[in-house]
Amino acid sequence: MNAVIDFLRRDARHFQILFLSAFLAYGIAMLQWDAEWRRYLVLLATCLTVQALFIRWLKLPWHSMKSAMVTGLGMSLLLNAGSPWVLVLGATVAIASKFLIRSNGKHVFNPGNLGIAAAVLLTGDGWVSPGQWGSGATLAFLVGAAGFMVVLRVGRIDTSLAFLGVFAALDFARQVLYLGWEPDVWLHRMSNGSVLLFTFFMITDPMTTPKAQGARIGWSIAIALLAFVLGWKWWVNATPIWALLIVSAFTPLIDRLWKGDAFRWMKNAVDRPASSESETQALSLLRPTSTVAPGSRPRIDRMLQ
Repeated sequence: MNAVIDFLRRDARHFQILFLSAFLAYGIAMLQWDAEWRRYLVLLATCLTVQALFIRWLKLPWHSMKSAMVTGLGMSLLLNAGSPWVLVLGATVAIASKFLIRSNGKHVFNPGNLGIAAAVLLTGDGWVSPGQWGSGATLAFLVGAAGFMVVLRVGRIDTSLAFLGVFAALDFARQVLYLGWEPDVWLHRMSNGSVLLFTFFMITDPMTTPKAQGARIGWSIAIALLAFVLGWKWWVNATPIWALLIVSAFTPLIDRLWKGDAFRWMKNAVDRPASSESETQALSLLRPTSTVAPGSRPRIDRMLQ
């Protein structure tokens, strides 16, 4: 038992994989979801395959496959589509974006968030179904407890609390104080599984949140404000997904203005120098504005986790 606990504590992604897998099993067993094994398989296989291709090309460490597993599971919980190719497109964009859309040594967009947005916007045949989760005390407790464990491990509890606190307060003011609806309506909305998953497992991605804590809190509040306005003014579905996508575009600028320490999944990991000329060339191709000098040996563990 101790060996299992030690293994889980070694890398926060182990907890993410465990909990996201448990939520998927909970949805099938307890919420009576249709077991869409083909959808899950397509998303997971595509994420892992694309990740493996980039790892082989850039000679990156294989432990980053765990990040692809997290992305694939997260998309399995949120993204639906009418055709398998839509899922392939979303998963490919999600993983490829980690390598191709980068700034200052980190990827800009949350991979799952961008993949879902691409599948929905580019095809018109993808969608997010918040209603499939329903709500309830048991679900809120399970997702909340698991989410707290993960965000405490990655040090992003500030992000979750800032987003959920502001989003819940604004929604309460509108629905209960302004419209006069019963508080149960607001509570039902806030305990929806998709809102909790977004709060604890998507917006908290330590690789795409701002590095400085103060900036991170302001960034989370901006997402909450935008998500509320999108839903209030334009009746947009799954507003946190779109708000995160828009605000994430400003993360590189935020990191330049407010400095902070870079996150590492594995605390005892050390940067590994590039080992070949081809690797250095590949990095240069991916980062055309990089300052990689000829003959230098850039550090690459930050390329993708």
